Amino acid sequence: MKNIRLLILVMALATGASAQNGYTNLFNGKDLTGWKILAGKAEYRVENGGITGTAVLNSGNTFLVTEREYGDFILELDVKTESDQTNSGIQLRSHYNPLGHEGKGLVYGKQCEIDPSDRAWSGGVYDEGRRDWLYPMELNAKAKTAWKNGGFNHIKVECMGYTTKTWINGVATAYVVDTLDKTGFIGLQVHAINDAGQAGKKIFFKNVRIKTANLKPQPFAKGVYVVNLEKNMLSKYEKQGGWKLLFDGKSSAGWRSATSMAFPTKGWEVKNGMLSVLGSAGGEAANGGDIITNKQFNAFDISFEFRMAKGANSGLKYFVTLSEKTTGSAIGLEYQVLDDAVHPDAKLGRDGDRTLASLYDLIPAKKQSRFVHPIGAWNTGRVIVYPNNHVEHYLNGVKVLEYDRGSKAYRDLVAISKYKVWKDFGEAPQGHILLQDHGFDVNYRNVKIKEL
Repeated sequence: MKNIRLLILVMALATGASAQNGYTNLFNGKDLTGWKILAGKAEYRVENGGITGTAVLNSGNTFLVTEREYGDFILELDVKTESDQTNSGIQLRSHYNPLGHEGKGLVYGKQCEIDPSDRAWSGGVYDEGRRDWLYPMELNAKAKTAWKNGGFNHIKVECMGYTTKTWINGVATAYVVDTLDKTGFIGLQVHAINDAGQAGKKIFFKNVRIKTANLKPQPFAKGVYVVNLEKNMLSKYEKQGGWKLLFDGKSSAGWRSATSMAFPTKGWEVKNGMLSVLGSAGGEAANGGDIITNKQFNAFDISFEFRMAKGANSGLKYFVTLSEKTTGSAIGLEYQVLDDAVHPDAKLGRDGDRTLASLYDLIPAKKQSRFVHPIGAWNTGRVIVYPNNHVEHYLNGVKVLEYDRGSKAYRDLVAISKYKVWKDFGEAPQGHILLQDHGFDVNYRNVKIKEL
């Protein structure tokens, strides 16, 4: 019996097994056994019982990855950056294409971001080498202060089924539901640098451990926005938080024409999980016409995915009352959906206030080109109307504008816009949500709302 116990102890020490809470050490504290370096030229070495990554000038992104792949797991580790400009990240269920980056090798997959810069997106989820940002930390801005420069920070990641959740120093940061990558390797990143002043800067990793058995979802703070990439589905967490689908993916239930109590018999289509307006030579409300929700809303958080054909024009309007008399589209505050590069409306108005994600004809969206997905790809729009009438527009997870309904600044903008002819435009206490028929092919899906 003594010999058996001794053998078990020796085996545990040899594999780095940790008896605490079912975790296993991924790093033995002595060498890089079980790991390999991919892609760039940055250096990794073992120092003081941890792993140190050192940035190398003009190297691409470099990754130290596990030789083994993992499916469901809870990962924990401690990380410190030497510079507040040295970006890093933890790869999750990731993959490698040796032919990528012109033969230099491409690591791709979801990454828990480490961002010590003023942008402060640590804990966000980035899709390395593939889809770019999935969860910018603008979506959970109150958690941006969780990362502390100058010392080690504790990172925790849960990957279970389609769900990825992240924590920084115990603060819930990002929540993503994504159908890609059920398995893959885990990796530690040293980011590419082109600044000689950042060459030689180090990133320190220690206490890297993983749990793969007897997993239970970890409690997550309430009220955190979820990026859910399942088609027209809500997670249990979203449902508990008050989110509801405005489009079920199968029918027009909950929607009707803006000019009658029935859903349009032409011009709109429900097919393949999409609610689509069909092109008709660019006429405004000239085919099927606009559609509106049966229900009216006052304070809410609405999120929707949209995909445009080349040159398309459409929009999501809110606080639509139908009290204004118009010959074209119904009147309301509008989140503009537009192909800025082709449609002429992008050059009209003032200072770009008719471009994609703008508050149409009132406030231009301030957006970076990298956060605008190309024509034919899906983009995610979001509008939050708080109970105090503060309003925010987001595009692909990044806030692009904000304003206060009814404020002097807002009314001054209305006074010089096309809406000046309507008394108290956009200030109704409640209204319908509208999807606009502007005569172009535009698909909508994953339309969800939470009343505030």
